[in-house]
Amino acid sequence: MEREIEINGRYFEKSLADLKCLDEFPIEDSSNLTYSQFFEKYLLKNQACLIRNVSNHWESSKFWVNCALPDFCYLNSKYGDRTVTVQECKKDDDYLQKHKKPKWKFSEYMKYWEENINKGYPNDIPLYYLKDWHLKNESPDDDFYEVPLYFASDWINEYLVENCKDDYRFIYMGIKGTWSPFHVDVMTSHSWSTNICGLKRWVLFPPGEENYLRDKFGNLPRDIENLKHNRKCFEVLQYPGDAMFVPTNWHHQVWNPKDTISINHNWINGCNLKQIWLSMEENLSQIKEEIKDCEDMDNFLDHCQVMLRALFSLDFTEFYNFILYIACKRIDFVQNGTVIILPENRRLGKNHVLFDLWSINNTLKLFNEHEDIEQISGLKHVKISPKSLMNNIQSTLSHLNK
Repeated sequence: MEREIEINGRYFEKSLADLKCLDEFPIEDSSNLTYSQFFEKYLLKNQACLIRNVSNHWESSKFWVNCALPDFCYLNSKYGDRTVTVQECKKDDDYLQKHKKPKWKFSEYMKYWEENINKGYPNDIPLYYLKDWHLKNESPDDDFYEVPLYFASDWINEYLVENCKDDYRFIYMGIKGTWSPFHVDVMTSHSWSTNICGLKRWVLFPPGEENYLRDKFGNLPRDIENLKHNRKCFEVLQYPGDAMFVPTNWHHQVWNPKDTISINHNWINGCNLKQIWLSMEENLSQIKEEIKDCEDMDNFLDHCQVMLRALFSLDFTEFYNFILYIACKRIDFVQNGTVIILPENRRLGKNHVLFDLWSINNTLKLFNEHEDIEQISGLKHVKISPKSLMNNIQSTLSHLNK
């Protein structure tokens, strides 16, 4: 197993608009795909892919499954008293229903699931999908999975977990027939999803293709199952042990044709940081346009930031604190040799550290050029100003290039 997360040489910026999506959906096998190969072929190019045989050795693959179904007895005995969030899968687009997420005891969900399997999946049962369970955050010492090598450079969870904040590491469990609506991931981040048992059917659209599916009001469909279109997309089946990589700005819809358990992360790193910033900036512009009648009110820009965080799950201050934390660790690596430890005791290599700093520097240039930066209250109290951080990074990089 690779213990150092490293890339070959140094990489220079490529416009994602100039990168053409492949005509066929790529499927790899973990036995002959290195990290640097994945980085060059998929991360840098923002190209989705499926990787086989990723989770065969995980504890969850061994103990959570019995005869290709969830091991209800084991799961109930280990996690039955936990509180989880479920959501009913319905075809209608009712706003209240869509955002209604009741809390259940995990044992209640196990009972619901097992009973309906035993009844032969009655047609009239409500389809409840267990989503966004932060089990690893609740039980950090429970080694039920490992972060796959390919997804180890995960800045957002590095920042959140090491600072004892909430995370973007989730368990999804769904009875046969559950599904997720057509969407792009939170913060327009990368995501990965690994099947422990069951089957997922994915339909994925490369960035920009979703715009041709909008209605006359600019809204995207919630369900594309029976939508007639001729846009480029990929339909992919994901089996147990497979990991799906969904890059930034790839819209997708997912169905569970069988009883399914998956482990999922949302993540950000140097390959998509700029795109996250551009998406956040675009969301802020839309917010300002929608409430422009209020722009004369006190603290208007701070109110916009509150709305941005509610809509996008990040605001400018949190985004900056996040990249500040990541940058300082990498500067410390260069200046003092402080090793950066990633999940599963992996170490970040020197070339990767330099790429990370280069990426942060490029995004900070755009960040510092934004007209609101000097006026946002939260950014007036950071320990290192954005401009000072950019100078520190540039000094570090120029010293290395001498």
